Amino acid sequence: MAYTIILGNKVYSSWSLRGWLLMRPFGIPFDQKVIELHSPDFARFRDETPPALTVPTLLSRDGSDTLTVWDSLSIAEFLHERHPEAGIWPADPAARAAARSLCAEMHSSYRPLRSTMPMNMRRQYRTFTPDVDAQADIARITLLWRWAKERWGGGGPYLFGGNFTAAEAFYAPVASRFRTYGVKLDDASQAYADAVLAHPATAEFIDAAMRESWVSEKNEMD
Repeated sequence: MAYTIILGNKVYSSWSLRGWLLMRPFGIPFDQKVIELHSPDFARFRDETPPALTVPTLLSRDGSDTLTVWDSLSIAEFLHERHPEAGIWPADPAARAAARSLCAEMHSSYRPLRSTMPMNMRRQYRTFTPDVDAQADIARITLLWRWAKERWGGGGPYLFGGNFTAAEAFYAPVASRFRTYGVKLDDASQAYADAVLAHPATAEFIDAAMRESWVSEKNEMD
């Protein structure tokens, strides 16, 4: 079995970061292909990899057969089924249910934060003020972080203790946004965001993002 994950610009693509973090921290070997978003190469990817239209897309090859898995939540479940020993989800059933709920909410919600605070790992804006709707998203996210850590964190750096899980993969782009836009967090939430961004797999992704030369004006705020 061999995997290739197709990603967009690392500096901008929050969903690509999630896909990467569903594999690298868990020791799952893979190749990667990075494609510039909104480019002819991206259009070609869509033509050549049906029915996927988005990144990340995971190609799983077993002999001559290739399975295409797209959407980060589907990738998380697919990899968990293939590699249950990796610890993508917490082992405890209650914690696992909570982690899945957190990821599903991240997957489907927070449109104001996404639209007004696009991910941009190169920048740090010192004078940005989130609007009312984005502030509500921030309050909800940090409330969930504190809730999970208080119930399942056990003093570890992550939401469900000492082990990095899919929950961290899904919230890492939010932690990145908080740093980019200078969002002031409570101490517990800041410590959690710092831990997620400091994880070696996240740091590796950020380092690669900083070396990219592509620029997307849609993600630049000035």
